[in-house]
Amino acid sequence: MPPESAATSPPLPPPRNPSGPYRVCCVCLGNICRSPMAEVVLRAQLAAAGLQDRVIVDSAGTGDWHVGDPMNAPARRQLERRGYDGAAHRARQFDASWLAERDLFLAMDNSNLANLRALARQDDAAPGTMRRIRLFGEVAGLDGADVPDPWGGSPADFARVLTMLETGMARIVSQLRDVVGAAATER
Repeated sequence: MPPESAATSPPLPPPRNPSGPYRVCCVCLGNICRSPMAEVVLRAQLAAAGLQDRVIVDSAGTGDWHVGDPMNAPARRQLERRGYDGAAHRARQFDASWLAERDLFLAMDNSNLANLRALARQDDAAPGTMRRIRLFGEVAGLDGADVPDPWGGSPADFARVLTMLETGMARIVSQLRDVVGAAATER
């Protein structure tokens, strides 16, 4: 079965707490390239849209081997070239307790999507959690494409990933505006 296109991708889930901020977690394998780049880009686009107080963004990896490490240097350099700052990032491993706390989990690829869903099944996560675990490429209007892991790649590989993230996050910010705007009117 082909991946869902952006046009048929389900809408973003509503906030767990309509009176609090919407919480988004970007997830990749080691939390040193894709997911921290996604976190930085999403934060910047939310700030540009005036939504930085209504949406909290963080990131994590499904693996543990980079915990505490700074962002991968080529990823950080690529961000800097486009005016972003990733210097403060320190890698973290995804914690199962977050399944009940975050509103949306954006997996950078199908492998991490499967890992998150397996964790949710294993942890007997709160009802509705599975619909909160989504593939970035589906939500972001990228026809379900995985965000390729640029680790060990060329500067051009990192640039391609950053372009995917910038393009996709623009669509996600538009969707978040609808979700947090609706939640704000319910308060």
